[in-house]
Order: sequence, then C-alpha cells, then structure tokens
Amino acid sequence: MSEVALRSVAGVAMILVALTAEWFGGTVFAVLVAAAATLMYYEWSRLVRGWGLEWHVGGFFYALIPALALLWVRERAGQPIADKGFALVIWAFIVTWATDIGAFFAGRHFGGPRLAPSISPAKTLSGVAGGVVAATVMAGVWAVITGVHWAWLLLAPLFSLSAVAGDLFESWLKRRAGVKDAGAIIPGHGGVLDRLDGLVPVAVLTGGAVLVGLA
Repeated sequence: MSEVALRSVAGVAMILVALTAEWFGGTVFAVLVAAAATLMYYEWSRLVRGWGLEWHVGGFFYALIPALALLWVRERAGQPIADKGFALVIWAFIVTWATDIGAFFAGRHFGGPRLAPSISPAKTLSGVAGGVVAATVMAGVWAVITGVHWAWLLLAPLFSLSAVAGDLFESWLKRRAGVKDAGAIIPGHGGVLDRLDGLVPVAVLTGGAVLVGLA
C-alpha cells in the first residue's frame, strides 16, 4: 500500500472513531479524550527525556488543557446535532483536519518555497495556503449549517493558522529530540502527538471563544 493510501485509510479510521465518540458524548467522549491526552503525554515525556522537570510539567498541561477544553465545550448543552457544544467540537475538528489535509495535498501538488526549512523541511507556503483555504471553506459551511455565531466564520482561518503553528511546534520538539515521529502507534502517521499537535491550539482557542460568549 502506498504512503498516501495508508495515511488515508488510517486518517478515515481516526475520523470515524472521533466522530462516533463525539456523537455519543458523555462517558464515551470523555474516555476517548482522556486516552488521547494520556498517550500524548506519554509520547511527550519520551521526547523530552533528560530536558528537565519543567518540560515534563509543561507537557502535562500541554495535554491536559486542550482535553479539558474539548470536554467542556462538548457538554455545555443537550442533545446531539441541536446542541451547540456538539457543533463547535465538530467545528474544531474540521478546522484541524481540513488544515492538515489541505496542506498535505496543496503542498504535494504546488510545492514552492518552504515555510520553515530549519524546523520542518517538508512544509511549504502553498501547503499552508491550501490548508487555510480548506479549513475556512469547510468550517464555514459547517458553521452556517449548524447556525453557530457568525464570528466562527471569521475565526476559521485564524484558528487554522494556529493549527499550523501547533504542527510546527511539535516538529521543533522532534527535531530537538532527534526523532522523525513522536511514536509509531498510527500507521502512516506516527504517534498520537503527531496527529493531534494541530488540534491542541485549536481546542484551547475554541474553548476560549466559547468562554467569552461565542456559541
């Protein structure tokens, strides 16, 4: 199986698991989020081994805060679909996934100047642009369909850029640690940290936006 095919199959499987847990909410979603946060911290701890206690403490909050943000946003109201909490967690997922997928295919197709060659040589400016456009369109459509606050239409490209920043930060961590991937649990993708690095800032920012009254 080619790299693209393997990534696609694993990606679809992860999306289906996340959407199913998100649909059920409650304990099901909480268990998935807790498991993901635990694996993220485990992989982080391996990356920063020997860097000092502050890195381990920082990693604890790096995994904990977005997890709490997602759980808080998801459980704010009643039934699935009609529930704004449900819609906004999906919105955060869409922003993250569309940014990643759009960047992958746009970068492979258009190439061009590198975004940060000293940190992540494979990332290109065309990939960033493709990811932001994909996230803006897809998350915008979801926002209109679900009737959330109009401000989420404007936040999509900004949060997409935060997902790119989250990806770059994790790439910097791996480069400093001298490894290609944070783990090997996901075929074609590496570790859990490799797949959720973009969701970390998006989840936190989504929680912050809801906290100030956007729903």
